Amino acid sequence: MGLAGLCLMLALPAMANRQPVQVFVSVLPFKTLVEKVGGDHVIATSMVQSGGNPHSYNPRPRQIEALANADLYVSAGIPFEQVWMDRIRAANPGIRVLDARRDIDLRDIESHAHEHLLDDGEADHEDHEDHEDHEDHGDHENTYEKDPHVWTSPPLAKQMAGNIRDALIELDPVNSGDYRKGFDLFAADLDQLDRDIRKRLQNIPDRKFMVFHPAWGYFADTYGLTQIPIEFEGKEPGARALVALISQARHEQVRVIFVQPQLDRRFADRIASAIGGRVVPVDPLAPDYLANLRAVAEAIAEASQR
Repeated sequence: MGLAGLCLMLALPAMANRQPVQVFVSVLPFKTLVEKVGGDHVIATSMVQSGGNPHSYNPRPRQIEALANADLYVSAGIPFEQVWMDRIRAANPGIRVLDARRDIDLRDIESHAHEHLLDDGEADHEDHEDHEDHEDHGDHENTYEKDPHVWTSPPLAKQMAGNIRDALIELDPVNSGDYRKGFDLFAADLDQLDRDIRKRLQNIPDRKFMVFHPAWGYFADTYGLTQIPIEFEGKEPGARALVALISQARHEQVRVIFVQPQLDRRFADRIASAIGGRVVPVDPLAPDYLANLRAVAEAIAEASQR
């Protein structure tokens, strides 16, 4: 046996014993991004499971225990991560943490624009809570206060997938070619998705849509739309705000209100009843990323044409 054959035989056991990269993500769309780029070389686990609410989520002890063996945590800037990131690092000091939103300009959530709709006294209460939160977390710029739903824009999802590719290559350079190939294939799918959505929404007559939770801002920005949120900074509207929202919905000729399945839809139902409209669930956390965004674009187009 030649030297080359001997080297190959010695390398085969090491290659066979190579373990997949263990990756944790915050929400299911990022699990999809990691799996599309990483393929068989990764095992991706989402902290928030299907049907879970990331705004009220607390990791289970079993998840924190599993994080001790993880190689990479992909952060989406979800608020619960602000509370739990120190504990995640404590459970696994060697874990690599990637903010998938790296080099992306984050947007403010529209709900801040509706502060004037609060009932008397509510604004003071909000300001007091904001002040307390500011004291708790320091004076530095906090990206958790920005809109975290970056993945709802296919071009931005492509950029985040590129960040994931780079992190996987750093952790597992032996399979760098596969990570590049996985990214290229997924990027082509995202480019086609982007073209399809632009074509579907290009000529819709009404470019505003009402949502309970403002999860679709990046989607709206990408495709020249405007989302009108019902809630204010995660809080339900008061009586005066609700009346104002109903008046706005009538003025904007809104006939459909989109709700996130994980959240309470009572206020959306009340507004829909008042305007003779209907409530349609759209899920920004659905794991089937490509099909889900096509369905959302179709729902918005149909709502605009009613």
